[in-house]
Amino acid sequence: MLPTLFTPIDVGGVTLPNRIVVSPMCQYCADDGSMNDWHFVHLGHLAYSGAGLLMVEATHVTREGRITHGCSGLYNDNNEAALRRVIENCRRLSKHPIGLQIGHAGRKGSAQVPWEGREALRPDESPWQTVAPSPLPFSDGWHVPRELTVHEIQALAGSFAGAAIRAKRVGFDVLELHSAHGYLLHQFLSPLSNRRTDAYGKDRMKFPQEVARAVREVWPKERALGARISGSDWMEGGLGPDDAVAYARELERIGFDYVCVSSGSIVGRARIDVKPGYQVPFAEKVKKQTNLKVRTVGMIAEPAHAEAIVAEGKADMVAMARAFLDNPRWVWHAAERYGLKLDYPPQYARSRYDAWPGSNLARP
Repeated sequence: MLPTLFTPIDVGGVTLPNRIVVSPMCQYCADDGSMNDWHFVHLGHLAYSGAGLLMVEATHVTREGRITHGCSGLYNDNNEAALRRVIENCRRLSKHPIGLQIGHAGRKGSAQVPWEGREALRPDESPWQTVAPSPLPFSDGWHVPRELTVHEIQALAGSFAGAAIRAKRVGFDVLELHSAHGYLLHQFLSPLSNRRTDAYGKDRMKFPQEVARAVREVWPKERALGARISGSDWMEGGLGPDDAVAYARELERIGFDYVCVSSGSIVGRARIDVKPGYQVPFAEKVKKQTNLKVRTVGMIAEPAHAEAIVAEGKADMVAMARAFLDNPRWVWHAAERYGLKLDYPPQYARSRYDAWPGSNLARP
């Protein structure tokens, strides 16, 4: 019997051939927002991984909305042309759907790339003025963001829509709003970062809803539209699973097709209980209380674990990030565990377990 993990699923008019998703993974090496040869090879390599959906890294809707100097963007023609080059290469390698995550870093912008410290940029590292719903820094030692005006908030909704239009032209099958991990949309949602007294503080969902409606208006109905949302801030007084359900219901009402439920990263001092599947209960709660397709993520690395999550109805899809960095052949090897014979690229077909006796040595 075919494992649930390897059964197709329809998401907003797009059919994924299986329930395995390559999660968006920032590479921190773009050239002024434009993807380059690293992305050409990195994403091309993952395009033929066998995953049902390849999600491209968080790509930012304004230049100052980037996390680091090396983060990708989709706010000018150069960005769009560079991204198109990468995605056209992926299309030549695989027919599986490809998606893009778009976002704005807010107060978590102007940061160092991870291998240089992951802290706020120092004065000699060309920092920029960050913005946020309230002038509260992400953590000790971080820049104090400037509070956005109402006019700027409304303009940013247009920036998200503009990036969505560019993504449509590039030809993505799936578009995803980044509303988690402490970035701008999450900052508006959480009481830990939004202390405004105007309409955008009294109704913390107001700006994310405006962005969602603006993007829904320009994104084709026959292509999937979703959002990554937060299941918990992991801090007293922060967002929790019930808030995730409430936000997901609003996105469903606006016309979104799915959510990916993650958690954390709204403040630097939160302590998260990281263990295999630690975010699955958040996704399960959203799945039970909405009609959206739901994706889960977080410390899922074993095929049997991933299969159990979808087979037991806790989520519709499973996304992995570092598991694919560690093993880009994760899907191939998971299929092998279940005796399935996937179609490998012909150049690699002689490495499939039924054609290469050495597979027993490589994967005892």
